[in-house]
Amino acid sequence: MQKLVEFNEGGRRIGQEHPGAKLTDAEVAVMLDLRDEGYSYAWLAAKFDVSKSCARWICTGRNRNQSAARAVRVSVSG
Repeated sequence: MQKLVEFNEGGRRIGQEHPGAKLTDAEVAVMLDLRDEGYSYAWLAAKFDVSKSCARWICTGRNRNQSAARAVRVSVSG
């Protein structure tokens, strides 16, 4: 099985493949849609089981706001 891992210009993993990622890319997309619908950071934090500041940082672009400079296919077992 293979998966695509994206890297920023500095060569660091981004998105759900980053070792510190708490949410998948799909969950982030849902969170952004819900925020656009008017849900509060506190409500989003509870729904996605993250801190309120984490929800705010994602929605304001502080976290998860990088473009992939390159992508690599890697083999994974299991």
